[in-house]
Amino acid sequence: MKNFISALLLFLSSLAIGQQDARYAKIDSLLTYLNKNNKFMGALTIREGDNVFFNKGYGFADVSKNREASRLTKYKIGSVTKTFTAVIVLQLIEEKKLSLQTKLNRFYPKIKNAEKITISDLLYQRTGIIDYINADSTMVKKVFEVNTKKDMLARIASYEPLFEPGSKFEYSNSNYYLLGCIIEEVTKKPYADNLNERIVSKINLKNTYYKASKIETSFNESYSYIFDGTKWEEIPEWDNNMAFAAGAITSTPADLTRFMRALFKDELISKKSLDVMKTLKDSYGMALVQFPFGQRKFYGHTGGIENFRAVVGYNPEDELGISLIVNGDNFNRNEIMIGILSIYYKVPYPFPTFAKIDPNQLVKYTGNYSSKEIPLKIVVAEKNGELTAQATGQPSFPLTYVKDTVFVFQTAGIEITFTENGFILKQGGAKFTYTKD
Repeated sequence: MKNFISALLLFLSSLAIGQQDARYAKIDSLLTYLNKNNKFMGALTIREGDNVFFNKGYGFADVSKNREASRLTKYKIGSVTKTFTAVIVLQLIEEKKLSLQTKLNRFYPKIKNAEKITISDLLYQRTGIIDYINADSTMVKKVFEVNTKKDMLARIASYEPLFEPGSKFEYSNSNYYLLGCIIEEVTKKPYADNLNERIVSKINLKNTYYKASKIETSFNESYSYIFDGTKWEEIPEWDNNMAFAAGAITSTPADLTRFMRALFKDELISKKSLDVMKTLKDSYGMALVQFPFGQRKFYGHTGGIENFRAVVGYNPEDELGISLIVNGDNFNRNEIMIGILSIYYKVPYPFPTFAKIDPNQLVKYTGNYSSKEIPLKIVVAEKNGELTAQATGQPSFPLTYVKDTVFVFQTAGIEITFTENGFILKQGGAKFTYTKD
């Protein structure tokens, strides 16, 4: 009987492993399919507990030099950097070098409302300070120039407040730029050194760092790209100091899942500090947000810089860590993640279709459209066998063919169904009828 039970347990274990392998094979098939259709380049890691079960790169790190991506390729992670910054700040609070109620005027009294803004307000993005990257139109060209901290602090100090500190949430990279500067003021060390000593070396991350210099693909770093209809086009690099502690870290999906695992296992800050960090105010914690998938809740953050798109999430109940970094952006990242998690949790998920349509048919859809229901005109154009749409005063966006006369822009949840004399636009439960001019 004992031998029979052992054999049975061995059989059940093998069966479970086989089912697990089948899931990962299907996830690999999905990402390979997206890559072959020029919809995705990047990397994915899935970590169960302390073990990595899936870790793979797709596409290219450097298209011009034909350098393929691998599991060791390093990518910029954008605002996922903020979670690292928040952890360092909470470490300094545990060391009694700061407190959540420390006022900003202790460091930068020239910033408006500095006497009211607390470290907590900065972490929770409740300061009223304008986002220097997305809300300051004069910064569009400056992201490619060298920007000193003195210049950046002067610029932030010049902004008029949007609202009273603590009164509401509004995402602003300025908050985490300031937190990076405060870390350097308190420790008398560069942000990069703090990152390395307090997190990277502590939990043995292999490929995570902050640097000011340009991307070097010979060191397994990646460029970011956008697909122009025929080829992947390289996106110009920012001055990395511009993003600083708000978005300039380079890493890998494997390192990001290890970081989140360590964070939730109290290896970086105490459970008490983590509980504070996880507490949401207007859906935002201290550089942590919740991503629901069915009844499951993941904690993590998203990021974007240049054309890199990153996300990392950790489900404490399942002890599941997952990170996706995209360096070739031609499909909705959230849709890719939904596909990955659906396959992992055995939820039905049909692969998206990218069937081509007759170019002569596409030309029939091009033109200017207007609606009596909404004062927003839309221009539909064709380029290299693909349709694009552009609403008045807004950038153009690609329309992906689904079936028959239906096209979608999944990033914004837009569905357009062409009719004989116009189209029906659906978004967020609303429906608008457009007629061709």
